[in-house]
Amino acid sequence: VKEKAHGSSFAHRGELRQAKRIVVKLGSAVVTRGDECGLALGRLASIVEQVAMLQNQGREMMIVTSGAVAFGKQRLRHEILLSQSVRQALHSGHNQLKDMSLPVLEARACAAAGQSGLMALYEAMFTQYSTCTAQVLVTNLDFYDDQKRQNLNSTLQELLRMNIVPIINTNDAVVPPPEPNSDLQGVNVISIKDNDSLAARLAVEMKADLLIALSDVEGLYNSPPGTDDAKLIDIFYPGDQQSITYGTKSRVGIGGMEAKVKAALWALQGGTSVVIANGTNPKVTGHVITDIVEGKKVGTFFSEIKPAGPSVEQQTEMARNAGRTLASLHPDQRSEIICHLADLLTERKEDILAANKTDMDLAVSAGHLPSAMIKRLSLSPAKLNSLAIGLRQIAVSAQDSVGRVLRRTRVAHHLELEQITVPIGVLLVIFEARPDCLPQVSALSIASGNALLLKGGKEASNTNRVLHQLTQEALSLHGVTQAVQLVSTREEVEDLCRLDKMIDLIIPRGSSQLVRDIQRAAKGIPVLGHSEGICHVYVDADASVDKVIKIVRDSKCDYPAACNAMETLLIHRDILRTPLFDQIIDMLRTERVKIHAGPRFASYLTFSPSEAKSLRTEYGDLECCMEVVDSMQEAVDHIHKYGSSHTDVIITECEETAEQFLQQLDSACVFWNASSRFADGYRFGLGAEVGISTARIHARGPVGLEGLLTTKWVLRGDGHTAADFSEHGNMKYLHENLPVRQSLAGQRDSN
Repeated sequence: VKEKAHGSSFAHRGELRQAKRIVVKLGSAVVTRGDECGLALGRLASIVEQVAMLQNQGREMMIVTSGAVAFGKQRLRHEILLSQSVRQALHSGHNQLKDMSLPVLEARACAAAGQSGLMALYEAMFTQYSTCTAQVLVTNLDFYDDQKRQNLNSTLQELLRMNIVPIINTNDAVVPPPEPNSDLQGVNVISIKDNDSLAARLAVEMKADLLIALSDVEGLYNSPPGTDDAKLIDIFYPGDQQSITYGTKSRVGIGGMEAKVKAALWALQGGTSVVIANGTNPKVTGHVITDIVEGKKVGTFFSEIKPAGPSVEQQTEMARNAGRTLASLHPDQRSEIICHLADLLTERKEDILAANKTDMDLAVSAGHLPSAMIKRLSLSPAKLNSLAIGLRQIAVSAQDSVGRVLRRTRVAHHLELEQITVPIGVLLVIFEARPDCLPQVSALSIASGNALLLKGGKEASNTNRVLHQLTQEALSLHGVTQAVQLVSTREEVEDLCRLDKMIDLIIPRGSSQLVRDIQRAAKGIPVLGHSEGICHVYVDADASVDKVIKIVRDSKCDYPAACNAMETLLIHRDILRTPLFDQIIDMLRTERVKIHAGPRFASYLTFSPSEAKSLRTEYGDLECCMEVVDSMQEAVDHIHKYGSSHTDVIITECEETAEQFLQQLDSACVFWNASSRFADGYRFGLGAEVGISTARIHARGPVGLEGLLTTKWVLRGDGHTAADFSEHGNMKYLHENLPVRQSLAGQRDSN
């Protein structure tokens, strides 16, 4: 673990990975059960596991814990009830046991009874991870006396040096009496404020890099949690106190969030970074501490350095607001924006290509990008011209996209129902080293009236920045500059995928690994895309020689890195050892395609090429798998088993065989005597695509403008109520379908 010089806190969450010395503060609400009588053992065990794991990574972990009062309360209650039951059994018989009242216990007595048990529990748990612990009991007074403070510092330093986890708690048996009105359900609980200030003072005294304060709230909100407008604050800056409204106190303790913030700011001023997070949520408790240390967006991070630009949450909010205005523009205005962007791509091509050259030079000098990704990163005048043509096609499509009436029904007299197209909302498009994706996706979002959040790969950061500036310049024509946002902060993709209340659809454009990662991370947000492009070409026994050579060459060699490139070539058994088979092999060798033999194909050969490690491989290069099948049906079965439902091709002159293949195969794109490379939005006449989807619902195959729209129902009545149509009502349903003569809602005919 890399150490930092103490005196300044970490500026960004990502830097928390460097934290060497960490204090974990466990609030009463985290350690105790819901009834505040006894400990939450499951939560405690998962927290101990995380602390032990970080300790074993070479970090220096310290725990400031509550819980002695709750543990002692449980123990004393048990003892008192037991003694009461014995006395009552002797004097009154067993029938009186139900009348026993629970005793009101004094907090300091509970603490005295619970401290040894609490420590024994921690020791037993940490022993499971071969981690040694030591108990340190302190009071606030220990920090006011210089000698005591030095002794405490020396003791803790020595424990850390010996790889021991110090477990520190306030000596609640001797603290001053609680303040008036701090009684909670008959039990005086030590102020949680004491533990917050203790943890902050200890973190600064020990020059800790990070203080993690766990309680029963997600973090700091801009208004009391539970109120309508309450939003979790991701990063809190010392100057932001005025914008906070504090709510009620924690379930246990009297400190509340205000005390936590004061303690956190005090620690921050002393050079210790602070994160306040929820340690009671069963969905995240098992990894909340490790997530924070890994720099993930959990809880509220306190930082002294305010970034120059808006946060990603603010960008999303701006995009949504501008997106609503964009959706309300006249179709001609949206088309005008897209055409202007197309013009800018050619007019400013020198600026774009200069930025792209910078990115290319950096990528080549770094030397870690594969050749396929370098190709995607590269832009040229021809590529920009092609992009501009595609954008103008989208501009034409934008004329009748948003607000198109799909269905009209006269439900009853003067009660008319319409189904119309509307934007999905806020799209998040994540793409790797492919800057040409930015203007394409921006144009499709503008045409469909959607707000757009873009997260590009750092390899193309300079090109993306210039292209985004041009996009915003085009949007400014009609005052919707903020509708397309480029996320340039250090946001992790996983953190963006958690914005389920702000983002409506995620579209990943990149490697299969990127797509899989996003599908895993996006809980609550639909993901449109495909994780793999394992495309097959099946050469039937009745295939034409010329067509086979042309289609196989184009499918594999035109652009091997594309997701619609052929990865597996299936050959009918009757073609083996024929001139056609020899021509296929010769063509692939000429094109320098490396062949990996499937198990059946290898069994036919004396000297076979290298055997395929898997029949489910996306090579993304001049490589492919070759396998033999006995029939068209066997080819279909093979594709269903090993394919990715992307694009699959049959080459045959037999129409009956072809139609069976097209009907039986369950892929997003199925072709007869055509290259797999046709699976593309531009070639389909969609103008451009946001990606290819292999999903079963919503859009499937190349997704263009139509795939970025959803629908809503609009009902126009004249004082109608549902009661009008009941058995006692005076109206009857007509459900009469009406013609849709005008394309856009609001321009209806007079039927």
